[in-house]
Amino acid sequence: MSVDAQTVRRIARLARIAVAEDEVEHLQGELNAMLAFVEQLSEVNVDGVEPMTSVTPMAMRMRADDVTDGENAEAVLANAPQSDDGYYMVPKVIE
Repeated sequence: MSVDAQTVRRIARLARIAVAEDEVEHLQGELNAMLAFVEQLSEVNVDGVEPMTSVTPMAMRMRADDVTDGENAEAVLANAPQSDDGYYMVPKVIE
């Protein structure tokens, strides 16, 4: 895939980036180089390679998934500007 000057201008407009006309050719070359690198990566054979999250093998540290009621409802509600019967009160935003 190759990026032309019109595509560079469109990408800049979509990204809300001001690109001077004399920079378009340079950016076109950079974008084409990036796309060529991605195409090169797609040629790598990754059959049998497990997905990984790090280059060093490690196990994720996990906490116990215990369901609680927060155990401190009064302290939480103390932060609310208004509360009623154990619930936050918020202004109506939809008619």
